[in-house]
Amino acid sequence: MFGETLVELKSVHKSYQLGKMLTPALRGVNLKLNAGDFTAVVGSSGSGKSTLLNMVGCIDVPDSGEVLLQGRSILSLNDNEKSALRNEKIGFIFQTFNLIPVLNVYENVDLPLTIQDQLDKNMRAQRVYEALDRVGLMEFQKHLPDQLSGGQRQRVAIARALVTKPSLVLADEPTANLDSVTAHKIIDLMLDINSRTEVTFLFSTHDEKLMGRVKNVIRIQDGLIV
Repeated sequence: MFGETLVELKSVHKSYQLGKMLTPALRGVNLKLNAGDFTAVVGSSGSGKSTLLNMVGCIDVPDSGEVLLQGRSILSLNDNEKSALRNEKIGFIFQTFNLIPVLNVYENVDLPLTIQDQLDKNMRAQRVYEALDRVGLMEFQKHLPDQLSGGQRQRVAIARALVTKPSLVLADEPTANLDSVTAHKIIDLMLDINSRTEVTFLFSTHDEKLMGRVKNVIRIQDGLIV
């Protein structure tokens, strides 16, 4: 429900083994996101932004601390439960779009629905058309990714993230590969979707020019929120 706590990180630590060195990525991060928030995580390369999103997205688990999604600890979930949670509750948008090149726009957006057994073909089609309409790409549904501009490909990725009707959308540097004009249009689109649907957005960026557009800004440096 709007305004309720959706995600909470409590004293989360995470390090990665790089050769013989143990490199800390997060060093005691505390964070709370409410349903309906639109939040940017800002920091330079290597600051811990992507690791933070991976924790929230149940892609990785902390070395210590707790990650709670709708009050439930991800540490209590097995791999199948985490996969189901990611598919049903969390949408992902990547800076490299991650579209399947041999699938057209419709098929790329439909892909996350193919493992949801409760949806028949007509229900899936309705979901896909709704998502494509929301990002303004209905007329491009038969196009392959290499027939689209960078901005259009990111819109496909946004539609794919929304098609499962998630509670949370995570976007890791979603504007990094776009020119500044297109980047602002993508942020406009995400803001519009957030205001219309109350889907919670958490996205990372190192682009300070985008910060004036965002209400909630979290700054991270050397694995710490500052």
